[in-house]
Amino acid sequence: MIGIIFDMDGVIYRGKELIDGAEKVIEFLRSHGIPFVFLTNNSTRNARMYREKLKEMGIEVEEERIITSGYATAQYLKKHFEKGNVFVIGGKGLVEEIKSIGWPIISVEEAKEAWKEIEYVVVGLDPDLTYKKLKYGCLAIRNGARFIGTNPDTTYPSEEGILPGAGSIIAALKVSTEKEPLIIGKPNEPVFEVVREKLNADEIWVVGDRLDTDIAFAKRIGAKAIMVLTGVNTLEDAGKSDVKPDLVLPSIGELLEYLETFFE
Repeated sequence: MIGIIFDMDGVIYRGKELIDGAEKVIEFLRSHGIPFVFLTNNSTRNARMYREKLKEMGIEVEEERIITSGYATAQYLKKHFEKGNVFVIGGKGLVEEIKSIGWPIISVEEAKEAWKEIEYVVVGLDPDLTYKKLKYGCLAIRNGARFIGTNPDTTYPSEEGILPGAGSIIAALKVSTEKEPLIIGKPNEPVFEVVREKLNADEIWVVGDRLDTDIAFAKRIGAKAIMVLTGVNTLEDAGKSDVKPDLVLPSIGELLEYLETFFE
């Protein structure tokens, strides 16, 4: 049985715009009973928020099929570390995921007096990033707090163009603390721990737009790597990269024809 992992930003949609053919591909998978999940390195939303976003675009999907790097980070912390105070540099979705496992969060206001009590600094994409957040994150990590990154994406695609991602924020803290973070999301294996619990398949395909995360992740877990050209990387990038996709398609729309050769 083939199971498919879809990236979201740059594959299913770009910003608020659905990419042509995405809904037809999902309909095909459902009608043929092919298991699939969405796996995004974006941690600003949780599964419920992403479900609502997809619904507004015309794609109905269960929350259980949506795995964010924020969710994977929270679950990995819960499974592998002792409960402790967390300082979050990230969006609402990441904050909600940490709350969902019952770990206490120290806010930026509280950090002024309590940064020495922070045991984990968890960093994702933060649309409301401030110098204060970087300041207390830096102080806490230098004081011995564990440095956890949701994902390494230095950029992400939007309808406006390519924007700074979580990796850009993580890079600032790496430079200022001289510490290496534990990165949970693609292309690293910690996130695959969570995926395996939700995707039961003998053969896995990964459909993504980034060579350094999606395609590298596919190679790392022994999956078929399918790259689409509607996100960050180009065909020229793929030609120069040491990480090679197994298949390159203009967009997810062309994946339908490819699927039909296998299942019809």
